[in-house]
Amino acid sequence: MNPYIIVDTAKAFDQASADLQAAVTANGFGVLAVLDLGDSLRSKGINFSEQCQVFEVCNPQQAAYVLSKDMKLTMALPCRISVFTEAGQTRIGMIRPEGMLSNLSTEPGLMELAHDVESATTAIIQSAAI
Repeated sequence: MNPYIIVDTAKAFDQASADLQAAVTANGFGVLAVLDLGDSLRSKGINFSEQCQVFEVCNPQQAAYVLSKDMKLTMALPCRISVFTEAGQTRIGMIRPEGMLSNLSTEPGLMELAHDVESATTAIIQSAAI
């Protein structure tokens, strides 16, 4: 299975980013931070022509459950959804939570939660892309 979920959108980068933020909130998650990697690289003098914003998103109840089972998973939280351009195409994507979690923990109950998180974040991405 592909470890990524990536959806192409006809939207401009800024519109896709704004729509992602709205879709996150509408689906019971919150945006903890937005990292503008493109701007960060350019501010360091690196010639980087693509745009890329990484949204750190979280559902507090789900995160608390994960951490109550395995504190090492602090290194995998929060979920990250990226809006980026690639050769002129705006894309929205993430690493699949189910695949990532299955490689990091064998704690009972977490795979069902990872499935729920993946379903919700996939819906968020698809909503932002249309």
